[in-house]
Amino acid sequence: MSTPTAPEPRDPKPALVFDDPLSRPSSDDTDRGWGERPEGDSAADLQRFLDEKPPHHI
Repeated sequence: MSTPTAPEPRDPKPALVFDDPLSRPSSDDTDRGWGERPEGDSAADLQRFLDEKPPHHI
């Protein structure tokens, strides 16, 4: 007879979380979530404004 071997450990399934999703900050709650850059100077801000300016804002 062969000896039984222990089953190989499997990765645990992700647990379902039933807490209040509004109690946690989302990525939109930070400057990074809105595409803001954390650092920069006024010359870089002006260049970004000129690069992203709609054509009707001349």
